[in-house]
Amino acid sequence: MTIGQIVILVAGALIAFGVCQRVLDKMRLTDRQALIIAFILFVGGFLPNISIGNVKINLGGAVVPFALSVYLLIRSDTGYERVRAILASLASAAAVLALARFFPNEPEAMPFDINYLYGLTAGVIACLLGRSRRAAFIAGAMGVLLADITEGAILNLSGVSQTLILGGAGAMDVIVLSAVTAVLLRELVGEFLERCARGAKKVKSGGKSR
Repeated sequence: MTIGQIVILVAGALIAFGVCQRVLDKMRLTDRQALIIAFILFVGGFLPNISIGNVKINLGGAVVPFALSVYLLIRSDTGYERVRAILASLASAAAVLALARFFPNEPEAMPFDINYLYGLTAGVIACLLGRSRRAAFIAGAMGVLLADITEGAILNLSGVSQTLILGGAGAMDVIVLSAVTAVLLRELVGEFLERCARGAKKVKSGGKSR
């Protein structure tokens, strides 16, 4: 079982026990919807890829994250949030592409799985630039997909004939790690800022009462 599948199972268990209620509310998702999405993500990773010409698309690793990102983008509160999500997606994609250029292509040459670094880096950037739970998830998932599509386009333009696989194998782990990291960090940052705001409000009201 891959790290992405483990993360999905853990997230599913937390959702089932109601631990993620606050995050899901911010993302405009119900527990039932989130559980169905987690189930399709997990099972979809084992299904055969959908072949469209020279492109192979995985249901769990590409179709579901893309569809969910579009849904969240449509449900965004403001146009400004949509723009932030798109810009954060582009920044996350650029970071993944930059890392791919910097590190060697041979996994055995690395002391750790480079996919984890891709996912965590994209997730952190998505959190910082997304600024909302929805935008962070969109940027985390779409950033990785955009990076894969861009890499495939670059190879094609260079005359290298290669099948582009979206969301398959290690790519699914990167997408899941990136999206979950982005939302988790955004939730932690949001909670910290809200507590600071409540504390400042109490101090201010206490000063007035004197």
